[in-house]
Amino acid sequence: MKSISLTNILSHNFVLYELSDCKSKCAYRCSKAGWHKLCLRACNTCCQRCNCVPPGTAGNEDVCPCYAKMTTHGGRHKCP
Repeated sequence: MKSISLTNILSHNFVLYELSDCKSKCAYRCSKAGWHKLCLRACNTCCQRCNCVPPGTAGNEDVCPCYAKMTTHGGRHKCP
């Protein structure tokens, strides 16, 4: 398993992460979620597809439009 890289690349208002960073970024993003495991699963999927996670535990989705636009089959927001 790769070690977590703290190298972030700032590009066009997107904070891009190596895939190994998804785990740590999503752990923080989901730290206050009531459904912690579900949040982690959704967040990691979104992070791997978008290569970014918005800062904080909620909101700030304008930083990562891909993350904000991803929806479930039912049309609800996929990413926490």
